[in-house]
Amino acid sequence: MTEAPPSPRRIALAGASGTIGAAVLRRLQGDGHHVAVLPRATLADDRKLAQALAERGSEVVISCIASRSGAPRDARAVDYEANARLLAAARGAGAAHFILLSAICVQKPLLAFQHAKLRFEAELQASGIGYTIIRPTAFFKSLSGQVKRVKAGKPFLIFGDGNLTRCKPISDDDLARFIASAIDNPAMLGKVLPIGGPGPAISLREQGDLLFALTGQEPRFRSVSPRMFDYAERVLRLGAPFSAWFAEKAEYALIARYYATESMLVLDPASGAYSADLTPEFGTETLEAHYRRLIAEG
Repeated sequence: MTEAPPSPRRIALAGASGTIGAAVLRRLQGDGHHVAVLPRATLADDRKLAQALAERGSEVVISCIASRSGAPRDARAVDYEANARLLAAARGAGAAHFILLSAICVQKPLLAFQHAKLRFEAELQASGIGYTIIRPTAFFKSLSGQVKRVKAGKPFLIFGDGNLTRCKPISDDDLARFIASAIDNPAMLGKVLPIGGPGPAISLREQGDLLFALTGQEPRFRSVSPRMFDYAERVLRLGAPFSAWFAEKAEYALIARYYATESMLVLDPASGAYSADLTPEFGTETLEAHYRRLIAEG
């Protein structure tokens, strides 16, 4: 995707406290834009939100908010309702462009937060405001949880043989640059854009092999069956009618099962299979460089 030259704009940014949102804020400020950060408390108040956007004359609104847990109530409150309030305020303030950070997994929706995201995507597309919906693949942070395990000499955990899923992870800064490049870019207006980092697509086992190589250790893997999440979900679902706690934990089991078995790549509509070739690439930062940095920093 060709990047448009940055033009100073008045931008309202939601979700700047998150990892990706913080990177977007740095990028926007570096590009010379005038950025108003919208706190979560403001997103919960229609009047304050409308006032904040109107007073600043926001031309572009960027949403990087996402539910922290993915549980149904959290997903509805954040992925849909908070974004819907933000959209209403954007329209009221006369903003010309709404940029939404979504997720590539919504193309195969089986979870509550995916349905909440899709519900808002549809509302945004029908709103009449200019929009860009960005669906990234996996983030570096989500693939870094086992670095300490490997450094400590423990085996790398995989699901099945470790090749059930693949992804093209993208760094925070590369994704932020991609998001910022949508501003004043006609090629990205009115589009739903999946995006990954530099390829090739990598499996869970290959992530482990990479970490062992970088730490100078012989590969050691421990396989976990994704079926364990199915069993957990069935047991927890029995208590769901009587307890919100059980319902929430059952959803967590479904989320874990999804990420253990579904690739974060573009789903080929013709074959119904995930396709690395159809998944666009952007940026220069590699997962290997990220792992090297984490290992060096301890």
